[in-house]
Amino acid sequence: MKNVTVSMEDGVADWARMEAARRNTSVSKMLGEILAEKMQRQNAYQKAMRDALKFEPIAFETPPGQYLTRDEIYGQRSNRLR
Repeated sequence: MKNVTVSMEDGVADWARMEAARRNTSVSKMLGEILAEKMQRQNAYQKAMRDALKFEPIAFETPPGQYLTRDEIYGQRSNRLR
C-alpha cells in the first residue's frame, strides 16, 4: 500500500472527516474506496467500448437493386445468432 498526501479546501476536508466518521472509517480509507470504485467503473466502460467497437453489423447480401423481404431479413439474423 502506498501513502499519498492530498490537498483540498478546508470545507471539503471538514466534509470528508464528517462523512468518514458517519461511515465509521478513516478519510484515507474512504478516499481509497472511492478511487478504487471509480477505477473499476472506468475499466468497465473501456471494456464495453472495446467490445462495442468489435461489433460487426449484419451484412445482408442481395443482388443490386433488389430488397430482402422482412422474413428473409429476420431469417438471416436468427441464423447468424445461432
